[in-house]
Amino acid sequence: MAELTDLTVAEAAAKIAAGEISADEYGDAWRAAAAADELNAYLWTAEHGGEGEPDWTGAGESAPEGEGESTPYGANPPAPADSGPLAGVPIAIKDIFTTQGIPTTAGSRILEGYRPPYTATAVNKLTAAGALVLGKTNMDEFAMGSSNENSGYGPVLNPWDRGRVPGGSSGGSAAAVAGGLAPAALGTDTGGSIRQPASLCGIVGLKPTYGAISRFGMIAFASSLDQCGPLTRDVTDAALLLGVMQGKDPRDSTSVGIEGGIELPSREDLAGLRFGVPRELGEAALDPGVRAVFEATVARIEELGGEIAEIALPNAEHGISAYYVIAPAEASSNLARYDGVRYGKRAGGDGDLIEMYEATRSEYFGAEVKRRIMLGTYALSSGYYDAYYGQAQKVRTRISQDFGAAFGEVDFVITPTSPSVAFGLGEKTADPMSMYLNDFFTVPMSLAGIPAIAIPAGLAAPEGAGADAPKLPVGFQIAAPAFAEQKLLEAAHALEGALGFAAAVGDDAPWKGGSRG
Repeated sequence: MAELTDLTVAEAAAKIAAGEISADEYGDAWRAAAAADELNAYLWTAEHGGEGEPDWTGAGESAPEGEGESTPYGANPPAPADSGPLAGVPIAIKDIFTTQGIPTTAGSRILEGYRPPYTATAVNKLTAAGALVLGKTNMDEFAMGSSNENSGYGPVLNPWDRGRVPGGSSGGSAAAVAGGLAPAALGTDTGGSIRQPASLCGIVGLKPTYGAISRFGMIAFASSLDQCGPLTRDVTDAALLLGVMQGKDPRDSTSVGIEGGIELPSREDLAGLRFGVPRELGEAALDPGVRAVFEATVARIEELGGEIAEIALPNAEHGISAYYVIAPAEASSNLARYDGVRYGKRAGGDGDLIEMYEATRSEYFGAEVKRRIMLGTYALSSGYYDAYYGQAQKVRTRISQDFGAAFGEVDFVITPTSPSVAFGLGEKTADPMSMYLNDFFTVPMSLAGIPAIAIPAGLAAPEGAGADAPKLPVGFQIAAPAFAEQKLLEAAHALEGALGFAAAVGDDAPWKGGSRG
């Protein structure tokens, strides 16, 4: 079993296609791993529905009627294809993606027990390529959080150190991949929710260009920022999943796909490429260990033939401020639909309508969701719209223009992914601002709508820890111009190979069964 789960997605898919391993045996190995979850990474896992196929419903029934047929809601989840680039490969799905007949909660008690009548386009594309839905992963409620401590179903534990957070909001997906509970996972990124947990868990996380992948069926947080993407063990697997999921969708008017599609990366050097380091980075608050790993990685880029240049992103420092006006404003609008009437749970049904609305939202929304709804509603209120939301949108435009100017000088922008390694459970829950600053390096790319990837670059001890303290993963972020994913993946693949993170950690990696606590 261990040999099967040691394979990357690309390796496993190739062996299944060649008949070297059985798809059923491979799927069984991962279902057994998911069933043994001790990290609270999963909210639902597939069980056998007979003949080696997972149960789509989670209740022992056969696959839903009419699967693959068109409905008013879109296509029901198709049975996994017998052939395709992902044939036989199980994928963990963040619980923010609707899956027909499978519980979908977005990490919130208000949607507890909800089974959608349709499936997200991204998930449909994965199953059409042969993938299996392995399970639905835990997450910060409605994707609001940087630690996965805001889930209505309890926090996820970091597989490197179970006393620490895995990052968020896609913390369940990141922990599942890093902890050897899934070969790959699907997540969402609004302000860094794929890249930051990937960094804290020592795996690869890719946020594509806004519009590269359909958002249909992805429960909305902030619609102008939300984007789905893969969390994987290596860059090749990220490219494989992106290639399957990208494309225009008539059900999502913001989707455009990636012209020419995506090929698996093969580049081994960085000759002829220019990498920009923001001069503002020198003033950023970084853990010493994170800064050391970042500087060592920059030196490795030069060894591979890449050129390093200093660039200016003068408005990036205002990204967090703009983000925490724009995202809550959009969330306050998107979450208005959870009123206890149309779907989800209901409280206080014996009073009048307004009392029922108030009781339902008060009882079933978590503290962070309530905080952001209030912030967003205030920012959109009469007399304050221009002062807050309008100004934040102007800052967003300036940040996008800064990136445009930078990409006139360099091919990529590079930064650390997170200012620190994984922090302790409960360490920042009482200080929302400290929690929000975890996204300092990831938010500007989200506001600009450009692609960015986080790859593991090394290990560092937490700030203030003793010399003998176990070291934790540090992520390195590379950003590229809009729809330049192929070029981004090639550069990340070359750097990943030179860094050799997986080989360096060896059997100490949690996906190999290693544990730091």
